[in-house]
Amino acid sequence: MLSKKLANSLLILFIITSLGSCDFIRFKDAAVDVRKPVARAKGTLLYAEDLEGLVPSEVTGKDSLDRVNKFIQDWVKKQLLIQEASDQIDFEEAEIERKVLDYRYSLMGYEFQQYYIEQHLNTEISDDEIQEYYDQNIDNFGLKQNIVRGKFIKVPVEAPSTNRIKRLIQSNKVEDFDDLKAYCLSFATAYQLYDSVWMVFDDIVKGSPLSEIPNKVQFLRSKKYTESADDDFLYFLKIEEFRISDNISPLEFVRDQVRSIILNKRKVDLAKKLEDDVYQNALKNNEIEIYN
Repeated sequence: MLSKKLANSLLILFIITSLGSCDFIRFKDAAVDVRKPVARAKGTLLYAEDLEGLVPSEVTGKDSLDRVNKFIQDWVKKQLLIQEASDQIDFEEAEIERKVLDYRYSLMGYEFQQYYIEQHLNTEISDDEIQEYYDQNIDNFGLKQNIVRGKFIKVPVEAPSTNRIKRLIQSNKVEDFDDLKAYCLSFATAYQLYDSVWMVFDDIVKGSPLSEIPNKVQFLRSKKYTESADDDFLYFLKIEEFRISDNISPLEFVRDQVRSIILNKRKVDLAKKLEDDVYQNALKNNEIEIYN
């Protein structure tokens, strides 16, 4: 198997020849620039050596050529844009260099922060922590939509024994739940059987006749069980509990959101700790001096 370096060299040679040049590279003098350009954008040239390392050794054939061609096309477009900008705007080179350095240092700092966070972040979050954050910030978890907790089943009109669904979906017996689950696995197009899960009501009934209900709040307050149908499907809905929009979200509905908030807060705290630690260490080692 070819080494990665040799493979890249052969790829570059192939690119050079495939771009229309049939000349051999002749090394006449060490001082002569024998680099072969592979593209030109106005006065700027892209050389074959600039493509080194672009294609991993495991990428070969058409995929490798496609990647190289895309890189060349992107390079040409960027160079043309840069040169057009230079023609249209009188840039201050010093200011551009300062911004480039600022960006470079910011990127380096960000990469180091991410590395530090990955090494030190504790991703374990207890139920008590989630509950505590939820209780302390409960006003931030207002509902934007109506949500329900219950069972929902959608089956084709030609499905067998659909008359059994009404009895099974309203039963609290374990054996009936198992029968209903087996039925749904065999015949249902969509279903949700675990009534401990909070769901957005509009998402459940989307595409069914229930989505056309004019007053959904009144419907939720008055209906615990309903059936509906269209030309192709039958719909069964049993509601155990509901919450109306603008009320407070139950914890279970926002548990993942709370978990993400706690994790993000830990990341921010770690980034701040890193910054403070680096600063304090520099002070301790007399590495900081500000001249007035």
